[in-house]
Amino acid sequence: MKIGVHLYFQNYTDWDRFKSRKPGPPVITDQQIYEEDLHLAGLVEPLGFDSYWAVDHHFTPYAMTGGALQHLTYMAGRTTKLDFGSIVVVLPWYDPLAVVDQISVLDNMLQGRQLTIGLGRGAAKQEFDRFRVPMPHARGRFAESVEILRRALTNEWFSFEGEHFQIPETSIRPGFRNPERLLERMRIAWQSPDTLPIVANSGHGVIMTNTKSWDEYSEDIQQVNKIRRSIGLGPTQPTVQVMLSCFDTEAEAWGVMSKHMLESYNSSAKQYGLDDPSQFIGVKGYEHYAKVPPYLGPGTDPAKDEQMLEHAARPQAWGTPDQVFEKLQFIQQKTGAVEFIVNPRFGGMSAETAERSMRLFAAEVLPRLQAIDPPLPETLNGE
Repeated sequence: MKIGVHLYFQNYTDWDRFKSRKPGPPVITDQQIYEEDLHLAGLVEPLGFDSYWAVDHHFTPYAMTGGALQHLTYMAGRTTKLDFGSIVVVLPWYDPLAVVDQISVLDNMLQGRQLTIGLGRGAAKQEFDRFRVPMPHARGRFAESVEILRRALTNEWFSFEGEHFQIPETSIRPGFRNPERLLERMRIAWQSPDTLPIVANSGHGVIMTNTKSWDEYSEDIQQVNKIRRSIGLGPTQPTVQVMLSCFDTEAEAWGVMSKHMLESYNSSAKQYGLDDPSQFIGVKGYEHYAKVPPYLGPGTDPAKDEQMLEHAARPQAWGTPDQVFEKLQFIQQKTGAVEFIVNPRFGGMSAETAERSMRLFAAEVLPRLQAIDPPLPETLNGE
């Protein structure tokens, strides 16, 4: 089984200043966050992990990568053995030819190392607004961009005529080093139920970004594989993201997980507008977000905090090394995961705390997971 790492590059403590547009530098500077997370990123290869993954966010303290592909290109030059993946590239924000071009350059820079292209359509209104892309256009732009990427990977010369993008006959240089493998490793993430059949019918793989319960994801992968079988495709096994808190005692692991998962959920609520879901009312393709109960942050409603802990924290990979191993085995059985991406730092967690968790996991859990040939449970094969 393959195990990767991804980091948010998140300045959680600056949300209030940012939202109020208060002048002055953050209490913790963005530069400090970069120094700390680049240090953690530098541990991924020597600690024996298989891959490194980058998220795609802009303009806020939520995840300051400046784009997944730029971030991965830097890490490609800093490493020699790691594979790489995006979790995810938000296609509607960009000119698809620019994305295709960056993927080709990265594929060549990796010199044979594996690149997984995780793709999504995005859900943060403030990012759509700043990119000047109407959210109701997201689904259409996403579908056209995926088709353009497929054409670029299967033809030296290609063109496209769509509602959102018109591309004259062109080619991509440098040519892709591993076009067949890139197509095989393409993964799509989704949240809304309307998108699931689109993903399944595309023939591409699945990436689960930890926004649902494992039971919901289990039902999703059953449905995906049922649709795939109906169109003559074999079942697929997903790539699954999990939050990590691995320490010598269960008490410390839960203390870290519970505190920082509430912070992480609060940060996500601010990023995606879930502190005021009414903004999604009437937004085509995002109607289900309007039904999400608002979350206003840790301490504002203790009952809501406890609900969030049950929903978002307890299902994650936390505990002693043995407990973390058992939890990941459970998640694998529920989802059929073929690989995990663990996130060791989230919310306002210190880099020192994240490093201790990451090192203990690498020493006592990672080799055991890498020795597993991950099965696809019969209940998930779509029959």
